[in-house]
Amino acid sequence: MSEATPEFDSIDFFRGNELVADPYPYFDWLRAQCPVQREQGQNVYMVTGYDEACTVYADTDSFSSCNSVTGPFPGFPVLLEGRDDVSELIDQHRHELPFSDQITTMDPPEHRDHRHLVLRQLTPKRLKENEEFVWRIADHQIDEFIGAGRCEFISEYCNPFTLLVIADLLGVPEEEHEEFRTALTRRPTGGGGIGSTKGELSHSPLEWLYDRFSRYIEDRRLEPRHDVLTALATTTFPNGELPEVIDVVRVAANLFAAGQETTVRLLGTALLLIGEHPELQSLLRERRDLIPNFIEETLRIEAPVKGDFRLARRQSEVAGVDIPAGATVMVLNGAANRDPRHFDNPAEFQVDRANAREHLAFGRGVHSCPGGPLARLEARGSIERLLDRTTNIAIAEEHHGPPDDRRYQYMPTYILRGLMQLHLEFTPNEQTA
Repeated sequence: MSEATPEFDSIDFFRGNELVADPYPYFDWLRAQCPVQREQGQNVYMVTGYDEACTVYADTDSFSSCNSVTGPFPGFPVLLEGRDDVSELIDQHRHELPFSDQITTMDPPEHRDHRHLVLRQLTPKRLKENEEFVWRIADHQIDEFIGAGRCEFISEYCNPFTLLVIADLLGVPEEEHEEFRTALTRRPTGGGGIGSTKGELSHSPLEWLYDRFSRYIEDRRLEPRHDVLTALATTTFPNGELPEVIDVVRVAANLFAAGQETTVRLLGTALLLIGEHPELQSLLRERRDLIPNFIEETLRIEAPVKGDFRLARRQSEVAGVDIPAGATVMVLNGAANRDPRHFDNPAEFQVDRANAREHLAFGRGVHSCPGGPLARLEARGSIERLLDRTTNIAIAEEHHGPPDDRRYQYMPTYILRGLMQLHLEFTPNEQTA
């Protein structure tokens, strides 16, 4: 556990860039003081302990998800201080917050109904049916660079691969896949956006998806077909009521956008580990049965989402710390996953770690990421096919430096954790290339 480091006192986790490259010493420092610690920059209660994180995630009566994406920015529309319970104010003004139409910001019972729509599209049966397509898309993307013996993995593989997989799962016609790829793989190279250290936000960044899926859903309700889009259009709430078109569209768009972003970061970290550690790579080539646990340990040691926010509805106590009503709480998944009280030698990557799957990379409780099984499927398929079609994968020193002096650039946000670029070199397997 890290000793108290004086310079951390002056760091603004949300506005500064000092912790982008490596936030974990800061997380350890916070936890060493208390697993629930109020930081000074934005007055946010930071939850770094594993048990404490699970407590907050489970208590939806005390902690609202209305600010789960926005956190301390831009703040709440009305003053929340000086009250013992602000639930009524949250209900009155939550729609004024950015991303308020997204399932991630909803609370029960509304959240339960909309999550039902998501889970109906991500059933084990449907994921199993999509396995063949996942493998096919993986091969298609590898085909685009295998002959060159090198690639920039994030832009040349991760972005298009994850987009095409979720497009197929949601039933986007295959002849329109390329249009989606063109429109939606223009990823930011830094600056603003969700969780940017600049604190810039848009109310709804998904207009293009909203428009396209609105047309799909309306068309399938008028003329049902035997396809996924028809299933999506005709899925009802648990009470049997047919949702408004916009409710279905929001769920589909959220799945489309959020699922890609986290899976891209997972894949980047997985291939970084494979490229950096030849012994681990050799082991995975020989022991494919270890790949599922390798994926879980990758998620644990580098959670794609650093944390989720909550807004305290009423005065609460977690780990002996009083959290006033109206306070912003950040549950740091990346910190909880390295809590030494729950994971032995937490900073060490252990491919056979027995409790790796207990990580909080996908959250916990009613808001746990419904796309987790899909992300695991995509990661397993990608790793399997990359190992099958190469005999060696290495980090490109031209771009990232020698092994003793690597240079990696991470996304400059306080929410997402992942590489901006990952340049790989590999030797094609002549039998499968």
